[in-house]
Amino acid sequence: MTKDHGRSDTGRPTDSELSHEELVRYSRHLVLPDVGLEGQRRLKASSVLLVGAGGLGSPAALYLAAAGVGTIGLVDFDTVDVTNLHRQVLYGQAAVGRSKLAVARERLEDLNPHIQIEAFEARLTPDHALDIIRDFDIVVDGTDNFPTRYLVNDACVLSGKPNVYGAIFRFEGQVAVFDGRSGPCYRCLYPEPPPPGLVPSCAEGGVLGVLPGIVGSLQALEAIKLIVGCGEPLLGRLLVVDTLTTRFVTLSLEKDARCPVCGADPSIRTLIDYEAFCGHGAVEGDGEGAEVDPRELAEMLETEDAVTLLDVREPYEWRIAPFTDAATIPLGELPGRLREIDSDREVVTICHHGRRSLQARAILRAGGFQRVRSLRGGIEAWSLEVDPTIARY
Repeated sequence: MTKDHGRSDTGRPTDSELSHEELVRYSRHLVLPDVGLEGQRRLKASSVLLVGAGGLGSPAALYLAAAGVGTIGLVDFDTVDVTNLHRQVLYGQAAVGRSKLAVARERLEDLNPHIQIEAFEARLTPDHALDIIRDFDIVVDGTDNFPTRYLVNDACVLSGKPNVYGAIFRFEGQVAVFDGRSGPCYRCLYPEPPPPGLVPSCAEGGVLGVLPGIVGSLQALEAIKLIVGCGEPLLGRLLVVDTLTTRFVTLSLEKDARCPVCGADPSIRTLIDYEAFCGHGAVEGDGEGAEVDPRELAEMLETEDAVTLLDVREPYEWRIAPFTDAATIPLGELPGRLREIDSDREVVTICHHGRRSLQARAILRAGGFQRVRSLRGGIEAWSLEVDPTIARY
């Protein structure tokens, strides 16, 4: 995982000799038999790319920087929101509204001035993923959606890079090290993505704030073990964390010889359209005329009376950001409560980001409702484009 002394072909300094200040800073590492001076030199000469500077990327970046990883790359395109602060420990109240990467760079350089930060303020896409990843030794996946997760996996396999995977949901997390050269990759574990909308996002399903701290720290640990060459990395193993019971279970994983990207006869030799692969935009009932834009809906509400607004979010979401005059039926209860809705009126379904409302549209259409549309982008888009007084969460 180390680089030659001098300069790499990326122009980065790769001299791994430690200054006196660094010897003092890392003294607790240097006395560890499995790290020592050579291990710390390897850390300084290494480069790690973090895809995502959110819940998982925050603790991972902090501990990799503190450990002395010489070059840390960050890929993110978002700004800091107040709803990030209960779990994304890179940021504080004063950072709300600012670019995550700008704040992260300041924090990490303050934590350790001996490292180099490379920021890529963009959404990772198939157009540039290979170009970004190829210059780093290890990739830490801190993403929160399936298209990017499969993109990171495939790009790592095609580039021959280890992928330190992490995932969180409510009270549970997963950690693994995928390396298609010597073991299974993410596709070996999950050949197909779940149906669109089946797995709620953090905004929809929630997450215990401390959980990403645990999982992201474990991802940093696995990256450090790979760099230093100590211990037993989670290669071919999946660690499952249950914070409600405080149980850690490790499962063995096997490489799938038929895997389309890391198998014996791979069919994926270049990056693909991951949004299409994961079925995004293909929710049942979606299609021409399935959605209404926020501004169009605002005009409808000003000029038309025969429109029923149906909010299918959960009760706690209604309390955070109520949509005035909307009927409220959680998506899970909708099939049994169709009779409460007037089928003679046009119905516009509403949720947080527009995914559940498309599912609600499909349920209504299957129940005989003829005129149903979903609010594109959900209450989030309504707040941004029409009514900024509605809270974003």
